[in-house]
Amino acid sequence: MSILVNKNSKILVQGFTGTEGTFHASQMIEYGTNVVGGVTPGKGGSKHLEKPVFNTVSEGVKATGADVSIIFVPPAFAADAVMEAAEAGIGLVVCITEGIPVQDMVKVKNYLQGKNTRLVGPNCPGVITAGECKVGIMPGFVFIPGRIGIVSKSGTLTYEAADQVAKAGLGISTAVGIGGDPIIGTTTKEAVELFMNDPNTDAIVMIGEIGGGMEAEAARWIKETGNKKPVVGFIAGQTAPPGRRMGHAGAIVGGADDTAAAKMKIMSECGIHVVSSPADIGKKMAEVIKK
Repeated sequence: MSILVNKNSKILVQGFTGTEGTFHASQMIEYGTNVVGGVTPGKGGSKHLEKPVFNTVSEGVKATGADVSIIFVPPAFAADAVMEAAEAGIGLVVCITEGIPVQDMVKVKNYLQGKNTRLVGPNCPGVITAGECKVGIMPGFVFIPGRIGIVSKSGTLTYEAADQVAKAGLGISTAVGIGGDPIIGTTTKEAVELFMNDPNTDAIVMIGEIGGGMEAEAARWIKETGNKKPVVGFIAGQTAPPGRRMGHAGAIVGGADDTAAAKMKIMSECGIHVVSSPADIGKKMAEVIKK
């Protein structure tokens, strides 16, 4: 059991024959992910990486039964790619693309209302269920199978957390990189909720950053629902000056609650085990698991 993806997931790669799509799809296949084909308009009927290529997502779904898509489409066309996948009935869309205009994402968010499609991203590393399925750009070898879930706004900190957890003698159930843009599909709270309801996840690492209110929302929900599983939290951007954009487009401190210090305080008050350095994530997780 896992959240979002597993060894039975059937993956369709949008932007399959491009440079990024080719490289990461081959890495996903090498990991053991069940990539069933890809989509590149105009190249339907051909083969790429020994997998079939389709002109549309709809054709790919009909031919393969794909239920997950991953998007490596340039920013100008990525929003249309997400909506096309949703229209074709894909249940999970993982959008890796960085630099999608905010206005396009507003349209996507509205379009997905009421549809049975979950979006992860954009501008994210994707989702990995350790040892089973990699739908993203993360280095697979870092993720040792286990029972700790990770939800993170930062790609590199997702990998760091997985490494720390492994060094502490633990492993990962699923890791979800939700992305750091101002408008994203799956929020921190939504990912945490999935982990709380997953019988094979015992504890959660929650990594946030300055800007926005997602971490506070998740922390308050965790407290309200009774702190069912231990959560170790970290907030990136503790030295960022107020009003400055740091890294991700969503990492803008707009108010008092958006700073790293304020988020860490809220998280601590809600029963989350907050660490001040990512180097302490694994050690702290090992401590709280033993309690």
